[in-house]
Amino acid sequence: MTRNSSSHVLIVGAGFSGAVLARELAEKAGISSLVIDQRDHIGGNCHTARDHETGVMEHVYGPHIFNTSNKEVWDYVQRFCTMGPYINRVKANIDRGVFSMPINLHTINQFFGKRLNPSEARAFVGSLGDQTIKEPANFEEQALKFLGRDLYEAFFYGYTKKQWGCEPRELPAAILKRLPVRFNYDDNYYSSKYQGIPQEGYTALIESIFDHPMIEVKLNTPFERTMQSEFSHTFFTGPIDEYFGFSEGRLGYRTVFWEKKTTEGDFQGNAVINYPSMDVSHTRIHEHKHFAPWEEHEKTIVFTEFSKETGAEDIPYYPKRLDRDKGLLLRYRALAEELNGISFLGRLATYRYMDMHHVIGEALEYSKAWIQCNQAETKPPVFPNQES
Repeated sequence: MTRNSSSHVLIVGAGFSGAVLARELAEKAGISSLVIDQRDHIGGNCHTARDHETGVMEHVYGPHIFNTSNKEVWDYVQRFCTMGPYINRVKANIDRGVFSMPINLHTINQFFGKRLNPSEARAFVGSLGDQTIKEPANFEEQALKFLGRDLYEAFFYGYTKKQWGCEPRELPAAILKRLPVRFNYDDNYYSSKYQGIPQEGYTALIESIFDHPMIEVKLNTPFERTMQSEFSHTFFTGPIDEYFGFSEGRLGYRTVFWEKKTTEGDFQGNAVINYPSMDVSHTRIHEHKHFAPWEEHEKTIVFTEFSKETGAEDIPYYPKRLDRDKGLLLRYRALAEELNGISFLGRLATYRYMDMHHVIGEALEYSKAWIQCNQAETKPPVFPNQES
């Protein structure tokens, strides 16, 4: 197929955004695409691979649990894989014992040595909160208002400081709103209607999405802006500041890294255990064979996770979105809006914290909008419909 034709586009990034977009363009509009990625594998940070020594399915860049209440997204993913049943039950290891997260009725009764029922627990936790805080201005105030100091310092202060590299009062209150408090014994970390993990791993799932005659994937291929001239349109899913050569400065991210070890048997009896205390430098420990309870393995692989600032050579994970970052983002968005023939979507290109189902849902919706504009020969939106 001749490039520069109206039916051949370039997609930068072979993660969920790029895969879903390529598949939708092929199936819904007969548009072929070349998908490139600078890594030697597809899947982005969702990449999974069998550990050679143990046979365990390894979440190479950290664990990913698929959860959503969006039936369209859930049904879409199941077109391309078999979802294994998995409930994420996180524990927190502190000096007073091992507790269930998020905070639930069991956590409250265990921590305070009580036998409260749901209504009693709700009233009790309400009495712990700092009622002098009317409108929480930051993470710490949000926690103190709704949880009180004991629960905050035991489960959130140290973990948050290690994870984000700053005092919790420097972070927005919205971060804590993602962590529910339950007044029953439900210890499922998520409240989503659908939850699971692909039985053959995320890389196999994304490979299946790419499996279409109108999609070509090239790995070990860094993006260069000169490539755009060969295609009718470019979809960029990498870091937006990188696309512009960091001309306005670097957006702030935290990154994570792991110490991996292999051992016999069962190391910790659970997939994820958090370590909120400042007495240890790591944030949590993952045992990957527990992410696939339908499999059995004699050996196990364990990832001890640490967090740090993202340097020039590091993989960006969590957007910090501090005031400085938001100002930079607005300037990059303004530069992007002046361009023609390019769209920015996905976690890195829009500089937002996004779970997998958000990424997939956004790609599905944006592909519809883009196809409609392309057929009408009008300029498509440069960014998906989202908050800045």
